[in-house]
Amino acid sequence: MIHETIVTTVSPGGKPHSAPMGVRHEGDTFILMPFLPSATFDNIVSTGCAVVNFTTDVRVFAGCVTGRRTWSTLPVHHVPCVRLADTLAHAELRLVSVGGDPQRPTLVMERVAMCTDAPFTGFNRAQAAVIEGAVLVSRLSMLPREKVESEIAYLSIAIDKTAGPSEQQAWQWLMEAVDVFYVRSAATAQVFPEEAL
Repeated sequence: MIHETIVTTVSPGGKPHSAPMGVRHEGDTFILMPFLPSATFDNIVSTGCAVVNFTTDVRVFAGCVTGRRTWSTLPVHHVPCVRLADTLAHAELRLVSVGGDPQRPTLVMERVAMCTDAPFTGFNRAQAAVIEGAVLVSRLSMLPREKVESEIAYLSIAIDKTAGPSEQQAWQWLMEAVDVFYVRSAATAQVFPEEAL
């Protein structure tokens, strides 16, 4: 099973970094597989630690894929790292090994602490829709426009029916990113028409 999380790391100079990442874990072993290049990968290899944040604040997922990477953090106690200030729970991890594919390495990490930070108040369909929308936005250059538009139309139903203010804001950021991507794509196509290639 893959859990959609926010991984927080710090640079060797102490600068926090947040990134959405699907994480596998069983017991005390966590597997992270970032695509390179990756600030998350660089930070973990440099510092030997990370924090996996379990949050329902989907603005963080949408924000990270639309260029909004600065989120409030707090120090943690078992590794030299930080967690999101607004998270339900977090796992503090130490790096055990690095291996796998050179384009998408496997980071095997050991959980040294698991902390509950806030109560879980239930599932919300709009939150799931925002996470799926964030995945779409992160892959706009790889997916056909028709597929993106079809997925957005379906996900919009959950947004319209169940979103609160946070989910609406996150969805707006994602839709703005989609619009900007296709405007830029159209402008590039005009500059380099297919017949000229």
